[in-house]
Amino acid sequence: MVQVVLGSTGIVTCKNALGCLPLQRDSKEDAVKLIRNAYQNGFTFFDTARAYSDSEEKLGEALHNVRDKIYIATKTMSTTAQGFWSDLETSLKTLRTTYVDIYQFHNPPFCPRPNDGTGLYEAMLEAKAQGKIRHIGFTNHALKLALEAVESGLYETLQFPFSYLADSKECELVGLCKKRGVGFIAMKSLAGGLITNSAAAFAFAAQYENVLPIWGIQRQTELDEFISLQKNPSAMTEQLAAVIAADRTALAGSFCRGCGYCMPCPKQIEINNCARMSLLLRRAPSAAWLGEAWQKKMALIPTCIHCNACASRCPYSLDTPTLLAQNYADYTEVLAGRRKV
Repeated sequence: MVQVVLGSTGIVTCKNALGCLPLQRDSKEDAVKLIRNAYQNGFTFFDTARAYSDSEEKLGEALHNVRDKIYIATKTMSTTAQGFWSDLETSLKTLRTTYVDIYQFHNPPFCPRPNDGTGLYEAMLEAKAQGKIRHIGFTNHALKLALEAVESGLYETLQFPFSYLADSKECELVGLCKKRGVGFIAMKSLAGGLITNSAAAFAFAAQYENVLPIWGIQRQTELDEFISLQKNPSAMTEQLAAVIAADRTALAGSFCRGCGYCMPCPKQIEINNCARMSLLLRRAPSAAWLGEAWQKKMALIPTCIHCNACASRCPYSLDTPTLLAQNYADYTEVLAGRRKV
């Protein structure tokens, strides 16, 4: 079994972690069954968040009786100390535990620091002193903020998008984390569903000894693929390298990380979500994204004036107006019932 040491945290786990965001779409019975199956087949690291609707509750139900044998990472999106404590206490209750192994700031628009006026980092330190969390983590989609967090020396782990669609700057970030002893947790290792070859994704991640990929798994058939890869790890062969090269050519230009650097839009389009709506429909409960509020937001896309301000600010050089148009077309097809999610 391939294992990974998560930076200086001392956490050692198999190089397969379960990302619980997609489990929002499963019934409680199915989700609990899948989580337990993952644990019984060697998974020991489970990543969730207060924002993932009922995924914490499902995780707590599934694994509360083996708490000392697993690692749980969860997150808070709060930007106030009061909200931080409320989220943490709720997470502890729903997870049915007295502590969280890694508590993470969930994609904040800034890097919390001591004495920055928010009280957030101080709350982290107090929660750690109370034994309610064991390690402090930071998650983000923006490379600039990820680098700031790693270089600050304040964070023990970083969670950041990393798959074989990554560019050279993102690969350098992985190297920096290794140098600084910061555990690297790779979210979107399947690029939000864009990557469908699990063997290629696994082989790519295996090249980085300090990277822990969290696979967003919703179905037993998907889990079975990674259980098989855990028992018989795929190596980087010429065939898999060719798959990766082909996918990079076909997909890299259309993968929105949701970092938000493209904002604001003069037409009030919520670009960082609208430009990845197709992925959101398929990776989280679709009902919320198909509701009246989001229909109104998506309806703003045709008002785009093609000023290209968003494209000029994109750190990944995406053709944002074209990406918005593609997502709008897909969204309207789903709404009309002509395409399934």
